[in-house]
This record gives sequence, structure tokens and C-alpha cells, in this order.
Amino acid sequence: MLDKLITRKTLEKMAGATAFQRGEDYFSAGSVGQLCDTGDKISARVEGTETYRVELWDDDGSLGYDCTCPRAADGYFCKHCVAVGLVWLSGQAESDGTATGKDQRRDPWRDIRSYLNTQTPEVLIELLLGTAERDERLYQSLLLKAECVVRGADADKVFRKAIDRATGIYGFMDWREVGDFAANLNQVVELLAELLTPDNAAILIELAEYAIESVEESLEQIDDSNGEVGGIVQALGDLHLNACKLAKPKPRTLAERLFRLETESYLGNCSFDALTYRDALGEEGLQRYRELAEAEWAKIKPRQSSDAYDANRYQITHIMESLASASGNVEELVAIKSRDLSLPYHYLAIAEIWAKAGQNDKALDWAERGLQAFPNAKDNRLRDFLVAAYLQRKRNDEALQLTWVQFEERASLEQYKKLHAVAEQLGVWPGQRERALARVAEVIADQAALTTHWKPKLSIPDYSLRLEIALWENDLDAAWAAVHAGSCNQGLLIALAGKLESTRPNDALILYKRVIPPIVDQTNNTAYADAVKLIRKVEGIMNAQKRNREFGDYLAELRVRFKPKRNFIKLLDGVGNPT
Repeated sequence: MLDKLITRKTLEKMAGATAFQRGEDYFSAGSVGQLCDTGDKISARVEGTETYRVELWDDDGSLGYDCTCPRAADGYFCKHCVAVGLVWLSGQAESDGTATGKDQRRDPWRDIRSYLNTQTPEVLIELLLGTAERDERLYQSLLLKAECVVRGADADKVFRKAIDRATGIYGFMDWREVGDFAANLNQVVELLAELLTPDNAAILIELAEYAIESVEESLEQIDDSNGEVGGIVQALGDLHLNACKLAKPKPRTLAERLFRLETESYLGNCSFDALTYRDALGEEGLQRYRELAEAEWAKIKPRQSSDAYDANRYQITHIMESLASASGNVEELVAIKSRDLSLPYHYLAIAEIWAKAGQNDKALDWAERGLQAFPNAKDNRLRDFLVAAYLQRKRNDEALQLTWVQFEERASLEQYKKLHAVAEQLGVWPGQRERALARVAEVIADQAALTTHWKPKLSIPDYSLRLEIALWENDLDAAWAAVHAGSCNQGLLIALAGKLESTRPNDALILYKRVIPPIVDQTNNTAYADAVKLIRKVEGIMNAQKRNREFGDYLAELRVRFKPKRNFIKLLDGVGNPT
């Protein structure tokens, strides 16, 4: 598919003349590194003012792109993307005259492996050293392995220094910088994993703990939004657990160090609780862990609704719950959770514990106690639990009434669906539906009539909820009526247009033409691309009706109306023309 998506014409159209010319300059200067082609995606590094990572791929029939440069972050097809596309095209051109079929997609790694297999150890060593001189990450990896061999018994110190290097940061680290940090750290973790042997497991336990604490300290200054570093900490936790199972340290000593780690590791990226380490702790270790936990738990008083969040309380509660789960003692687990009944959800959690244990009467009792304790709390999870319990016991009126409470508090499609499910099960949906739609009309009217200091005048009724319900029920007539009764959410209008295309194409056209201008007025490249997709839907409908000339007039109107929006006009140039 990339063969059709990547052409010089496409690259120039997406980038614009200026960016395309600059991309050509990067291509001619050889600024693009080794291209990786996986068939449906190509990637490469481009040397500019910095080193940028570029990816191009098939995005559902369109050319998807990403680059780490600031301009691409703003949604533009940048010069670096152009350069990578041109390198790929040059490779295709070279292959056209020399190979066909599968040979055009040769695996470069296979070719490299074949070459290396023919070389002497001396040549391979020189190649590796030469690469290490240019690649800091490879250099550090080789250095760490070499130092471990040379220093032998001092391998612990070598690894600790490597961990310090990998986790050392100076100042706040933006999410865009995290990739290299995570890569360096992951390299150290991979080398630590080689210590997971009977002879080295004991030292791995200490090194993994040191690494986890070092990384968590660094995370205080890192924006790890994508979870890369957190994932590495989890991998370190897995290493630590497996090392404990392999080394079999003294149970009481292990329990004490695990308890310390669990109570001091506030980020929670990996767990040192008794349940996780049950096999490594054994009965003696579990008992010591429990002694330490119960000593701290005795200091915790029942929580009141007005109490502020306490991290220490949260941690020791989690530990006690883990111990109770490990022992399978439901009464103990309920007693622990009963120390904090400050929220309706906490009653639900206890109810679910009893339900899971097959104690349905106790489960219902706790759920009802929660509803009585918080009669005005809008936590529908507790209410949903009770509705299911009431239905199971044939307490149908209570189930329906509790579902109506939710719908009246907040009329929404989600609550409408709940009401439908319960009323349908009870065989009373037609009457309940009429009542629910009357409530929807009432809500729409009340919202339109509402005036405030910031909204002193009446507003146009918003019929989005009525349209949303009609779409869910596939009632196109009701949906069309809602569209013409007042304003509606743009996304819902597009969804309705899609449903109308096959049976009522002219109505679909009306809706598409209605939403396209506001989308273009958002003035950003993503919105422009969304608008063009809808314009292509208009094109498909009108072409099917042999209204090609009328569609051409429509495009002309759009060009005149949005002439100042150059990026939109560039995208529009690709509509209505043969590819």
C-alpha cells in the first residue's frame, strides 16, 4: 500500500512547496540515516538541528506520519518526513530494474548476518569497537560487561555505578526527553536480568532493590506520561521477585525488607506485598510480615468522612488487605475494610466481597446500609448493585424505582439504557419509555429556559440527548425531528448522516454540508483533515446521483469561502481529482 501512498506528488502536496524543497535538501545532503522498512511502516532518523525520529505508515488508506520535531507536533507534514519519503522512493526506484516479487523486499538483517558470518573474530571486534565509538549506549553496555568480567567480585559496585549513571538526572525531564532515559535504563535492566542464576540471585535481589529506589527517586522529576519508566520499574519488580524465589533468603529477613520496601515505595509501580511474595516467604516469612503489619495497623483509627488523605493509612490498609486475601479469611478482610466507611463505594466493596463469598444476604445488607448512610450520594455503582440484587429477589418495584432515581438525577443515554434494560426485563418498557422521553423533553426545555449572570438570555434548545437516544434506538425519523427541533452535537449529526446515506442520501447531504464549515473554522490541520473526509462522503453521494457538476460547484464555493486557510485548500486540491 505504501507504493501507492508515497509519491513525489503526494509528499509535495502534504508538505507544501517550501517544506518539500527543504526536505529535498536534507535528502540530497544524506541527512537520513538507515531506513527500516517493515512493509506497512517505514522509519528512520534524520539529522537536523537535532536528531529526529520519523515514521510513515498506511493509515487506513491515507499516509500517516509522525516526527519528533516541533512542526510535526503541531500537525504539519514536515521536511524531515519529506526527506524520509524521498529516501524510500529512491530505494524503490533502484529495486525496480534489478529485482521482482519478494526480492524487492529483501531482509537487510539477513544480509548483514550473512556478511558477518563470513568475517574473522578480529574483523568483528574492530567493527564492534568502531560502532561503540559512535554509539554511547553500545559503549556503556560493553563497558559494563567488561568491568564485570575484569573486577569479578566487585560486580556489585560496577552495577551500582551503572544504575547511578542511568538514573541520574539534573532538573525536570520533559516527556519528550524520556525516551532516551528509558532506553539507557532498560539496557541496564537487561544486563541485570543476566544475573538471574542460582549463583548470582542473592546479589540481584540487592541490586534490583537499589535500582527500584533509584528510579522512583528520579521519577519525582520526570514526566512519565506514556508510562515508559514505570514499565521498567515493573520489570525490575519481576526480577526481584524471581531472584527471591531462586535465592531463598531467610524468611524473616526477607519479610522485614519487603515490608520496608512496601511502606516506603509510595509510587506503587511494583508490589512487595505478602500475597505477591507468598511462595518466597513461606509460612515463617508470612507470619513475620503479619506481625510487622499488625503493629502498624493498631495505630490506625477508623476513618471519618472529614479526614484528609493519609498515604501511610492507605499503604498499611493495602498491606492488611493483602494479608487477609492471602489467608482467605473473608471476615478479616471485611473487618479491615470496615475501618473506612467514609464513601458509598466502600460499602459496595464490602458487599462485593460477601457476594463473591456466596453470602448474598450479607452483601445486600451492606449495600443497603451504604445507601442509607449516603442517601444523597450520586454513586451509581452502589445503586446498580442494589438494582441487580432486587431483581434477583423479585423486588421489582424497588429495582425500577432506584433506576429511575438515577435517570431523574442525570438524564443521559447511559441512564436511559439502564432504564430500558430493567423495564424490558420487567415487561413494562413501552410505558416507561414514554415517561422517560417526556423527562428528556422536560430537561431540554429547562436547560434552554435557564438564565444566569453569564447567560442572561434564553438559549436555543439543545436536542443532542434526544438525537443520541434516537440513534441508539435506530429511530431515524425521531432523529431527523430532533435535528430540526434545535441545536445538536456535531458528532451526533455526522453519525446520523452516516446512517442516512444508504436510504436517505439527500438528508445525509444536508447534514454533511451543515457540519463541514464549522469544522474548517476550527483552524487546525486535524480539523481540516476531518472536514476533507466528510467532503469525500459528499462527493461519493453526489457522484452516485450523477451530480458531478454540482459537486464541482460545491468545491468552488468552499475554495472561495475558505481561501485564507491555505493548508485546508491544499488538502481540498486532492478532492475531485484522479489520483
